[in-house]
Amino acid sequence: MPNDDPSVRLTAVRRLYEVSARMGAGRSLAETLQAVVDGVVDGLGFGIAVLNLRHADGKFEVFAVAGSPEAREALLGRVSAADIFDADFAIADEWGGLRFVPHERLPEGEVTGWVPDVPVSDDPAAWHPLDALFAPLYSPSGELVGMLSVDLPEDQRRPGPIHRELLEIFATQAGLAIDKARLTDQLRAEKARLEASETTFRMVFEGAGNGMATIAFDGPDAGRVLRVNDAFCRITGYDVDKLLGARLPDFLRDEEPGQSRREFDEVAAGNAPYRFERLFSQPSGNEIWLGGTAAIVEQGTSQPQILLIQIDDVTARKDAERELRHHAAHDPLTGLPNRRLLQHRFTSVLERTRASGRPGALLFCDLNHFKLVNDSYGHEAGDHALREIAARLSTAVRHGDTVARLGGDEFAVLAEDIAGEDLTTLISRLESAVSRPLPNIAVEVTTSIGTVPITPDASDLDTLLHEADQAMYAAKHRRS
Repeated sequence: MPNDDPSVRLTAVRRLYEVSARMGAGRSLAETLQAVVDGVVDGLGFGIAVLNLRHADGKFEVFAVAGSPEAREALLGRVSAADIFDADFAIADEWGGLRFVPHERLPEGEVTGWVPDVPVSDDPAAWHPLDALFAPLYSPSGELVGMLSVDLPEDQRRPGPIHRELLEIFATQAGLAIDKARLTDQLRAEKARLEASETTFRMVFEGAGNGMATIAFDGPDAGRVLRVNDAFCRITGYDVDKLLGARLPDFLRDEEPGQSRREFDEVAAGNAPYRFERLFSQPSGNEIWLGGTAAIVEQGTSQPQILLIQIDDVTARKDAERELRHHAAHDPLTGLPNRRLLQHRFTSVLERTRASGRPGALLFCDLNHFKLVNDSYGHEAGDHALREIAARLSTAVRHGDTVARLGGDEFAVLAEDIAGEDLTTLISRLESAVSRPLPNIAVEVTTSIGTVPITPDASDLDTLLHEADQAMYAAKHRRS
């Protein structure tokens, strides 16, 4: 290192500026740390520079060494406790922001770290190999980010005020550069993570077997399609250019007013993916059932939220469920409602009767001579005949009335808000419908009908069916 003659100050400052420029923004943390120690050796006139980086847990690790291959091999990667410098600083001289530990203050026999193998001078102002000069490195917020230690000044003397000042200025700039480099590394890592995440998302999104789409969830484009995969187009039947920018709710059929808006609100209020099943209109006009999930995805600070939707065509399952429900509530031979569905509709009729006070009627129909059909023509012909009679009964009743098959050749008719002549007319139509000749069958089949009123104080369906059955037998006896 040159001496402290003021005439060389300008030259030293220029050298300081040059080496400081090496720590400019955009460098990685590793590059910046090495630039710091190289700058000390190349520009500030020290033979060796070692930089300890402080970790989040307070420990120090040697990350960069310049000036001595031996020192680099001995020190690089060494991790020390958080209090490694406390003992040295307790006996150090304060040179502004620097800390100088003269060798004569070291406890006898106690030497830490690596010591250069150089001759020892008797001159008190000469640099001793056990002398130590430290420059703490701070971030702009005052956080200690590292410790720079220098050794072997080039003039082999302890630094004077000018070069202490230059080293202190350099240490200040180094602390700022390290803080920026850490931020740069964090930003690069976050960018790499986001790019990797986007790549992974794109691969999953495009390659998924189920349909996937992203929808703007808030802002002026709320509800508009931002992105779809090939499977989404295949399932919905729309080309990608017809979907992008369109409002997804326009393709959905609300089963009740405001359904789409309410479901959007439920998605916003929930923390878990929202499961849905909705009817979707394909470009052909055909409607399919879409089943899937919707979840809000945060895109980052100040970015609008998006809705990630995954769909499958569940039309076949919905049809199967509907068929199962139909079979559970209808007679398998005639397709008429069975006793279970009759019970459900009777409950509704009774509630409305109690509300209006207007009576209805339950009719019990039993086929006459039908056993002869089975005996004479076989059960297959009998089944055809039952289906024909069921269709005739359904045609004879009023809109809203229910014809149910109770079993065998017994049927029931549930009629709401009917009495007097209207009921008599209904019975006549039913009798006439049954009594018409059956195709390819010579047996004359008729029906006997018993009725019971459904009044506001009526009891349960089983009781009324029993009473109607009794009335039917009374009618049958009157005919015989």
